[in-house]
Amino acid sequence: MSNAAKSLFVFGVYLLSLGGALTLAPNMLLALFYISPTTEVWIRVVGMLVLLLGIYDISAAKGNWSGFIALSVPLRMSVIVFLAGFVLLFEAPKMLLFFGAVDFAFALWTRSALVQERRQASTSAA
Repeated sequence: MSNAAKSLFVFGVYLLSLGGALTLAPNMLLALFYISPTTEVWIRVVGMLVLLLGIYDISAAKGNWSGFIALSVPLRMSVIVFLAGFVLLFEAPKMLLFFGAVDFAFALWTRSALVQERRQASTSAA
């Protein structure tokens, strides 16, 4: 498994944990981040989607799907932009920015690993 794949694998494990918590015990997680509890089903739907994204990421990492891994970087970096927009435009809880920052940090790790791997490949080819 490449370093970029390892970074995506770790991110996938994070998503499995987050998705599982949002699906099974959303209010416990929300309380940790000072977000009001909810009885709406949507938080569990989001949890299910996060859980499934984690499975995609782990599968892509294990298979070293380089195209998927590379595409994940700008998409994960964009999460903080969306969440900041939700906070600014729709008065969403500011703690959502924490989740965006985590996604951004993991994406930077993957990007750094991809850059390093490309440099090594070009050095080896020369």
